[in-house]
Amino acid sequence: MSYRFSRRDFLKVGGLSLAGLAFGQFTPTFSPGPTYLTNFDDSDLIRVAGAPKTISVNIEPSSKSAIYRWCDRDELIHVYEEVVAEEPKYNPVWFRVWGGYIHRDRVQRVKFNFNQPIASLPDGTKLLAEVTVPWVEVWRYTKFSNWTKLGFKLYSESVHWITAVEDGPDVPWYQGPWYRIFDELIGYPYHVPAYGLRVVPAAELVPITPEIPWESKHVEVNLTTQYLKAYEYGKVVFQTNISSGLPGPLTSTSTGKFNIDPKTPSKHMGNGDLFAGIDGYELPGVPWTSFFTGDGQAFHGTYWHENFGSPMSHGCINMRTSEAKWLFRWLRPISAYDAVNTPGFGTGVEIHY
Repeated sequence: MSYRFSRRDFLKVGGLSLAGLAFGQFTPTFSPGPTYLTNFDDSDLIRVAGAPKTISVNIEPSSKSAIYRWCDRDELIHVYEEVVAEEPKYNPVWFRVWGGYIHRDRVQRVKFNFNQPIASLPDGTKLLAEVTVPWVEVWRYTKFSNWTKLGFKLYSESVHWITAVEDGPDVPWYQGPWYRIFDELIGYPYHVPAYGLRVVPAAELVPITPEIPWESKHVEVNLTTQYLKAYEYGKVVFQTNISSGLPGPLTSTSTGKFNIDPKTPSKHMGNGDLFAGIDGYELPGVPWTSFFTGDGQAFHGTYWHENFGSPMSHGCINMRTSEAKWLFRWLRPISAYDAVNTPGFGTGVEIHY
């Protein structure tokens, strides 16, 4: 089967303006071959993400400068250059875009990496896959209402379980296969176009230094500096800035000593409302999640902001997705199904101010 899906089609489906993406052309060709060819440069593309649903483009790289315009959620914008400004001190990077500057706290870097869909999946099996385009639409089939588009999307860097390759809704902008997604929070499946998800190869899930005893690894998080360090035999082997929970009785990150228990590469965080609007708290496919408290606080990847160094979460430790993936592979238990996954025997975690 051969089919075409253009960048203009993608933006039309999402209801986006082309103003921010002027001067580029993009027409990937989907075919049974191993690659897709494109002449569109998406090396510096950002998506407006997170709350609030609009963010500003300022004339100068400062929140105190005049506002040129407001950007809507999911708008795609070209970045001309990164600028290090004087504020905010913890995250002073701004992006120069058409009309001014946008701070990077509420945006996500994205690309249009289209994928060759897998042909089939044996019954009873599932594969882990990550979204590699800015987003894919989510549809659900029932015998009463046929196909219905749901109120949320699956965004770039989110990770999901594929359980089948099937036909999907009859839409004019895509005539290829669809993946059936298992969502553990909702309890029944939905479908997404297969071009936007990359199956994660087993090589990317190989544990990191699994031979080191569980008691010789530990993680330290400093909530004052918003910094995380991972140790082996008392020596730092990894460190980065993070975003912990916002101050408050229901959102602050717990302090103390904990152990990782359990891990899951994909977790739907939210209320489980399939028809939630754009402002609803729905975060399907939160990637590389490693829990350390019984009430759901965890280390995980983050696809809805880039404001690391400042508290942002509901209690979890937000990390860059690539770094959360590294930590996920490094932490004990070795995998979500590891027999070592016994309470008290996961990697130790210490969180303090």
